[in-house]
Order: sequence, then C-alpha cells, then structure tokens
Amino acid sequence: MVPLKRRKVCGAVSGRETTVKFPHVVIYLLERKMGASRRAFLSQLGRKNGFRVEDDFSDNVTHVISENNSGDEARTWLDLQQKGNVTVKLLDICWYTESMRLGCPVEILDKHKLQEGQKFQEESVEFSVPVEFSVPSYACQRRTSLENHNTNFTDALSLLAENAELNNEDGRAVAFQRAAAVLKALPVKVTSMTQLQGLPCLGQHSQRVIKDIIENGVSSEVESTINSERFKALKLLTGIFGVGAKTADRWFREGIQNLTQLENSGHDLNRAQQAGLEHYYDLNQPVTKAEAEIIGDIVKKAVHDVLPGSEITLTGGFRRGKISGHDVDFLITHPDEGKEVGLMAKVVSWLTAQGLLLYQKTTRNSYLENEEGPAQPPSNIDRFERCLSIFKLEKKEMHSIRLHPGTQSSDREPAIIEHLQHFQANSFSNSQMRPNRTWRAVRVDLVVSPISQFAFAVLGWTGSKLFERELRRWAGQVKSMSLSSHALYDSKQCKYLRATSEEEIFAHLGLEFIPPKERNA
Repeated sequence: MVPLKRRKVCGAVSGRETTVKFPHVVIYLLERKMGASRRAFLSQLGRKNGFRVEDDFSDNVTHVISENNSGDEARTWLDLQQKGNVTVKLLDICWYTESMRLGCPVEILDKHKLQEGQKFQEESVEFSVPVEFSVPSYACQRRTSLENHNTNFTDALSLLAENAELNNEDGRAVAFQRAAAVLKALPVKVTSMTQLQGLPCLGQHSQRVIKDIIENGVSSEVESTINSERFKALKLLTGIFGVGAKTADRWFREGIQNLTQLENSGHDLNRAQQAGLEHYYDLNQPVTKAEAEIIGDIVKKAVHDVLPGSEITLTGGFRRGKISGHDVDFLITHPDEGKEVGLMAKVVSWLTAQGLLLYQKTTRNSYLENEEGPAQPPSNIDRFERCLSIFKLEKKEMHSIRLHPGTQSSDREPAIIEHLQHFQANSFSNSQMRPNRTWRAVRVDLVVSPISQFAFAVLGWTGSKLFERELRRWAGQVKSMSLSSHALYDSKQCKYLRATSEEEIFAHLGLEFIPPKERNA
C-alpha cells in the first residue's frame, strides 16, 4: 500500500496529466500583480479545461496572460526573458476567462490585446472567474492583525482545531488552524462561498463548515462539539496546569469528567498538577496587559538586582498587541555572552525569598550547536534555561486594573466559558472557586537566552503558534533551511546564519518583515 504522503504527491502529479485538447495554444500566466495563489488556481482551472498551461516560460509559449499589467510592463518583462520567440501574444486576463467559460480558445479581439504605449485601463478588465482575494499560502507571508472581519468562521474553525488537538489529531488541528488563519487575513467579511475561490488552505471539511454557517448562521458540527460531554470534560481537565491531552483522555476513559471526581479518584498527581488543581480558578481567568506589566516590574527588579545590565522582554500575545492572555512570558538576556549562565537560579532564589512563587520548575539549557547542522525536528525543540512558575500577585497591586465582570479572554468563545463555569460550579464550593484572599495566582514563564540567540528566541516566543509553525515550514520547504528559537541553518551553504534582530532573520528567509502586531495568525 502506498504511504499517505506518497499517495498525495502521486495524486498531485497525475492531476497535471489532463488531456490537452488545444496543443497549438501554450499558455503562460504572468505572476506579477496576479499573485501565486491566484495563478495556481487559474493554472489548474485551465488544465482541467484541456488547455496547456506551463509553469515556466519557454520558447514553446504562444500566449502570455497578464492581469493588472500594462502592455509596456508585460513587454519589458518579456524582453528580460531573452527568449527567441518574438511572436508570443501578450493578452489580458479577460481572454483567458472567456476561454475558460466557453471551454475553448476564443478569437483574439482588440479588447483582449495588451495595448503597448498606452496607460493600462484597469476598469476594462473583465473578471469572469469569481476570485476576489489573492492570499499567499504561508501565514508568514501574510499580515494578520487582531482585527478580524470573519470571527463567526474563525471561531468555529478554531474550536474544531482545539477539539482535534484534544483528541491527539494534530494533522487535522493544523488544517483547521490554517483555514482559520486565511480567513483572518481577509480584508472584508465573507458572505458567499464564491469569494473563497482560489484561496489556499481551505480543505473540503473547512469549506463545509463555512458553507453551513453562511446558510444557517451556525455550524451543526461546532454546536455538536460544544455540547459533547467528551469535549467539555477534556477542555476542563486540560485547563489544569500540568495536564495534557493524553492524560486528560486517560482520565476521561476512567470516568473522570470534572474536578471533584478527579479529587476523589485517588490519583497521585505530580507537583505541577497539584498546583494546577489548587489554583484552577485563578489560572483559568484571563491575565490583563496591566497585570502582565506589574509582573514585569517585579521580574525586572529581581533580574537587575542579581545581574545589572540584563535585558528583559515581554513576549507572547502581549507583544502581538493582545490586551489579555492565559499566561505571561518573559525573555531574559545579557549583552555580554556568557554572563547569563547561572542567572535563572539566582532570579528564582530572589523571587522565592520574596514569597512570590507558589510553584516553580526550572530546566537547564541543553542546546548544543552542531557543526553539521541541527538534529532532526524531535530533538530540535526549544532548549533554553527556563522556569515554569505560578506567581503570587497581590490584589492590592492590581485592584484598579482588573477586568470588568463579564469580560472574557479574546481566545475563548462565550459558549465554552459558560460550559467551563458550569463544570467549575460542580467541582468546588463558591468559597473555593472565588477564594477570599488578598492575592491571585498567575502563570509566568521565564526564559534565559544567550545574546547570540536572543533574536531567534524573541521571534520564536512572540508567536502566534501557527505563524511560527509556518515560518519553520517556509524555511524548510522553500529555502532549504532549518529554523528554531535558537538558530537558522542553511542546508545548501552548510552553515549557520547569524542575526541580531528579527528583521535580519526575515531577510535571511527572503520574507518581507512583519511586525509582531501583524503576526496574529
């Protein structure tokens, strides 16, 4: 039996072997101003209709199709190709779309020809193929702000992605995440399926969900998922700090569906899980940007007391412009390479002495740079010295900046919050859920990086998760490079590419620099 990946490749190749009905017409679609995604869609459309559409320009090409280019611009491009074919026809996209509609090459009229020596008239272009947007395939090529015109679709797809993750279906989860990311990048609200023609990453499953919402206002699959006892239980159990999807699944199969049942089960929880259960309510409340800044002041005080001159950067969703999140991440370094060694232990001791840590687990830096390049992905994960902790934040310091009652984290749907609160109510008494104390627990991650790796660490820890995944995918598939939060390795040149800023890393990857607030894929 052919492996799945091989079958996919074979299928893609066989799709290109459609019978050519018009061998005398050899078409090349000019990508300039058309975009790669739209060009790929139109190429596939042409081949399905029996046209010969070439990916690369050659002397065999008889028709060059251009969109939004003047005749002079197309001619300049053609001259740069330095090919011998001087009889090639420079045509506007309207000739191509008319030919697609009729299923054969239409007669070339004056309106189809690109007029050289005259200003291009954009309003004369006819769009017979209902393609409204051109979106790059990789999320790291797109600017995605927090503003989202299609939350009804993206929330639904994100929920299905989360459900897939809870069921250890990582491939399906990524597919839903990529589909949601494409919709987040669109400049207007989608109201018709025809607007999605030619967009990348929208598989049949995602399109069914979108179509259901357009036609019925909601997705029946999403509604079924929200009301699933399994989803609600796994969502609740993975909300415990230190509990992953596999552990939650095992507990669910044992009949554990809420926190009270877990407490009464007799399970021997590890330290992280004990702390997560004890502070469950606090850790599942959103952390505001103002609270993160208060914690940042505490961390800066600790770090500067033990190693003056150190640099501290707030990363994660807050660096991308979010006003709330589920935890707070800080990157720490020192301008002098090597001075950061041993810093974490001193910072943890300082915070412990101040009574600020309810829980902490510190891991050492285990990253080693290999002259032959980084190891395979499983061993190429983040290996910085890190402290996963639960901070004790005094309420008197945050009294004036708490979220107004009813304000929810932007990462959660109201329906999920309602179910979560229902399970919490069944798990603890009101006094345990809303403890009458002068402080609250907050998840905080502290990461120490050498200055030589700091730019890569900042990029990796800023997110979003999908944006970072797509950066690594782009690096590997397009540039033959290996990117991590530690380094960038060029497999063709067999060397590491150094960088002191995120801008330099994007330049190495051949990508336009995208600022943090536009990485919310």
